[in-house]
Amino acid sequence: MVIDLLNSLMNRGAIIIILAFLLSKIPLFKKLVLKKDISLLEKLAMGILFGIFGIIGTYSGIPVHGAIANSRVIGVFVGGWLGGPVVGILSGLIAGGHRWAIDIGGFTAFACALSTFVEGAIGGFGSRMIKNMKISWLGALALGAMAEIVQMIIILLVAKPFADALNLVELIWFPMVFVNSIGIGIFIAMTQNIFIEHERIGAAQAQLALNIANKTLPVLRKGFHMESIQKTAEIIYEMTNVAAAAITDTERILAHVGEGCDHHLTGNPLMTKITKEVIASGEYRVAKRPEEIDCNEKGCKLMSAVIVPLFDRDKVVGTLKLYKSDKMGITSVDIQLALGLAQLFSTQIELSKLEYQNKLLAKAELKALQAQINPHFLFNALNTIVSFVRTKPEEARELIIHLSDYFRQSLQFNSGDIDLKREIKNIESYLALERARFGEKLKIIYDLPENIDCMIPPLILQPVVENAVKHGVFNKDEGGTVIIRAVEKDEYVELSVEDDGIGIDPSELQDLLQEEKKTDHIGLINVDKRLKAQYGIEYGLHIASEVGVGTIVKMKIPKECHERREKDAVYDCR
Repeated sequence: MVIDLLNSLMNRGAIIIILAFLLSKIPLFKKLVLKKDISLLEKLAMGILFGIFGIIGTYSGIPVHGAIANSRVIGVFVGGWLGGPVVGILSGLIAGGHRWAIDIGGFTAFACALSTFVEGAIGGFGSRMIKNMKISWLGALALGAMAEIVQMIIILLVAKPFADALNLVELIWFPMVFVNSIGIGIFIAMTQNIFIEHERIGAAQAQLALNIANKTLPVLRKGFHMESIQKTAEIIYEMTNVAAAAITDTERILAHVGEGCDHHLTGNPLMTKITKEVIASGEYRVAKRPEEIDCNEKGCKLMSAVIVPLFDRDKVVGTLKLYKSDKMGITSVDIQLALGLAQLFSTQIELSKLEYQNKLLAKAELKALQAQINPHFLFNALNTIVSFVRTKPEEARELIIHLSDYFRQSLQFNSGDIDLKREIKNIESYLALERARFGEKLKIIYDLPENIDCMIPPLILQPVVENAVKHGVFNKDEGGTVIIRAVEKDEYVELSVEDDGIGIDPSELQDLLQEEKKTDHIGLINVDKRLKAQYGIEYGLHIASEVGVGTIVKMKIPKECHERREKDAVYDCR
């Protein structure tokens, strides 16, 4: 009898399992299962749904000694397990209330109704005690078996007469505990596939976003302007399954690639109401029908779209739009992809603007540096030339040429990198004028590889040489030597300026590059800041000095930057 009942229950339980499989394929159910925070309305919907599952389990039951051996607990328990206590209690009330109200199954009606409510509560509260409860089919199976044992105890305590209840429990306890706990485990295992599928889609989406980022970032790094925006839209269209991709500012279309490009033209004003809503609210919207896209062109194949805002800090500066060619075609995957790309592009907009501002700042700093040419140097140079005019006219002529070259090269530099040889030529002109003043007190040694290939920021080495001459050698009665050296390493070129002058006191050396200390070495501070801004914090000046021995100042120029020619990027994002 027990074996026959076990076989029958397994056959009837298969109905619940088939329904569970079909349910796991419904998008709305997937959404509810995947959500971390389920609203009260959604909990009520889940409670009703799983309560109906419980009722189906009742009707598919097998009459046994005035009662019904059934699979009602599967729907009720799983509802509590997936949706929490509210869902479990509600589904238990519905399925248990139905069991009691229609009065089928004789003397166990109330006991079964009460036990159904309790089992729903066990599923709801029990799930909170198990980590990763939504995908722990083994935990659900074990707790489901315990819930069925609780039902047997309730039948023994509530159903009358006790002798009949005992006979019934002796017959049904093993088949119902075994079949229903297995059914619960299978049901939860099926929902586990929802999580696996979600993670797989999420991983694929993340990989797609990363691939798009790898393609678009080099484009956007050049600036957020019309050309880069068009190229970005083309990359998105080519790498996704959307019908079209578009980028707008707050007033017009900046790029549209794919379906509809013949009438969604670049430069056209924004017509879509939903796009204007996104710009106004700063929140994404989904157009599910052509009417929401609001295209006036007959035969336009764009049927649905997701529109997400692009930000510059907290201000909406445009939108990213992904279109599909079928109604209701925008999926949650499309939405998440659009949101991820929008966040990426918003960050790049800010970086592009910051980079543009940094370039303006670099130009301003260079102009300021050029304007800081020491008037005393000019005065002393002219006095030296005047003193040479009568006694050494040829040398005076050469000094005038050096002074002319020095000023011409200093004032012609822009913010782009220059060849090291050009910087050295400017330094030679400066040092020729200084040596004319101080004669043999100043000795210069150039230790530079003949074929060195090194691009450096303009006026980056000359202030260091000037500092060595002014604060090192000239403060020493007998003068000294300045060595300008370049050494090629594997990943960078090391430039150094070394003098055997008076040196720097350790207490002063510690604060030498601190702008707030207001030292006399403003040229070194400027050079240090410019090196760090262009190459990174680790590329600042390295200064070593010993009083009475001399000073050496070193800088590193990364080789990957040697061939770089910076072009001004135009920032244009309204």
